Amino acid sequence: MFKTWQKPLRILMAATMLSGVLAACSNESTSENKPSDSNEFYSAPFENGKYVEPVTISTVFPITSSLKFKNGENIENNVHTKWAHDTLGIDIKYLWTVSEQNNAYQTKLRLMLTSGQKMPDIISFRGDSTLISDLIESGQFTDAGDLFDKYASDVYKKAMAEDPNVWNPYVRDGKRMAIPILENAYNNDPVMYIREDWLKKLNLKAPTTLAELETVMDAFVNQDPDGNGKKDTIALSVGFKNDLNTWMSESGWIFGMFGAMPNQWNKAADGSLAYGSIQPEMKPALTKMKEWMEKGYIDKEAGLYDEPKATEAFTAGKSGIIVGPYWMTGWPLPDLQKNVPDAEYKAYPLPAGPDGKMGRHGTPISTGAVLINKDMEHKDAFFVYQNYLFDHWANPDSTTFVHGFAKGYDYDIAPDGTVYKELQSDKIPGGWIDAIRYTLTFDGAIIPNLMMNTLAELAGGKEATTQYEKNLADRIPEQIKAAKIVIDQKDIIMPEMFTGVPTKTQVSRGDMLSKLEKEVLNKIIYGQAPVEDFDAFVQQYMSSGGKQITEEVNEWYDTIK
Repeated sequence: MFKTWQKPLRILMAATMLSGVLAACSNESTSENKPSDSNEFYSAPFENGKYVEPVTISTVFPITSSLKFKNGENIENNVHTKWAHDTLGIDIKYLWTVSEQNNAYQTKLRLMLTSGQKMPDIISFRGDSTLISDLIESGQFTDAGDLFDKYASDVYKKAMAEDPNVWNPYVRDGKRMAIPILENAYNNDPVMYIREDWLKKLNLKAPTTLAELETVMDAFVNQDPDGNGKKDTIALSVGFKNDLNTWMSESGWIFGMFGAMPNQWNKAADGSLAYGSIQPEMKPALTKMKEWMEKGYIDKEAGLYDEPKATEAFTAGKSGIIVGPYWMTGWPLPDLQKNVPDAEYKAYPLPAGPDGKMGRHGTPISTGAVLINKDMEHKDAFFVYQNYLFDHWANPDSTTFVHGFAKGYDYDIAPDGTVYKELQSDKIPGGWIDAIRYTLTFDGAIIPNLMMNTLAELAGGKEATTQYEKNLADRIPEQIKAAKIVIDQKDIIMPEMFTGVPTKTQVSRGDMLSKLEKEVLNKIIYGQAPVEDFDAFVQQYMSSGGKQITEEVNEWYDTIK
């Protein structure tokens, strides 16, 4: 499919020339790289790497719970918006922003869509692919792939080329109608965090098998690990209000021990794609979760907890195990030491199931997309912005962002030259702030397979030599160790195999089927229905649209094999 997008020679030549223009914007460039007339590529006068008179990009933005501000700033006016203005000559105008609770960003975008409101210049969105599909179908957005071919820098293109399949969900009639937002490979793959002080107190070792895990969980519930004389601890923090297989405090790895992976499309034994939540391997895993619920190993309210809520017992010192990404060592796990100063936790590999099986979900290297309004006046401005971040923030060969994005935010420098970063947050006035999260695509710019593999190499003893490696080496030590565990267990990944556009029946019946799935599986886990009801659920699922969806998904899969 990707071959149909090959650029004609004229575009290739323009793109090659543009790369030279953009490279001329970097600190490392020489005067020989500069074309005689760079303005042919820009919609407004452009000199020395920026627009002579600032141009505007209008957009909208979700304020997540992990996004912090300082110095009286907000998303509309902060160190990032000032940087875009001063460095690139781009003014970012937010039509609206919203606190990202209860999917408020998605809801507000859908209201704009259904009410026929004019869209901003760009929309960046991570989440429900159906919404992106509906935005594309609105007809308000342009062929972003054509613009990408024309304007993206070599570094940006090389990063996108790590997996051409990232474009699949946004292709309509051969056109790429949105630009994938790249993600770090393995970024959300789970590891297991365990209260190390509880293990020591109870004379236990970290579990490597299901049997050992249950020994530890039973002790965490019944042997008073916090020493307060009360039976008030749980073993494992999970939350499955949204999904069983989710991004934090998740349960997917439990099913992986039995060869199942719910809430995604897996490759079946016959080579076709099958929906994980209805595969037979689900039954023994559901039986095990039901058993853990009965024994008090997991919280009775777990079915009502979303991902952040489910972490609260662990960070409050009332739970001994939690599973989630390597970055939880930065947020929210440090709250544990605030609440229980003597507490210790360590990252460990996921354990093996009764037959030696292990399984975890993978991290797609794209988790959303940028849509570009067909009426945007300065479409090139988005690429000037994003190219700079790819060429300087993501590129390991660049030394532009030597210590971080902004002094006084994600780093500071003492009078004697000492550099303070996240680990020395108390030495940065107002605390450490991850200002790169303010950027238009949420994380600046990412080359998918670079960061986690580099962290794993550093954890393995490699000396940091490049500026990129030195910056990563300053991460929280437990975070670097967790990254190595993620890479060491990469062979157990069960990837989401369906990356296409939501099928016709998924759009029309998906919400109903998802509701049915949650209702039945939760009842089984809570013991409100026997596990034998799983078979009846599968039959109902398939007869209610699941069979048609399976056929549609496999028709798509046949086109990319």
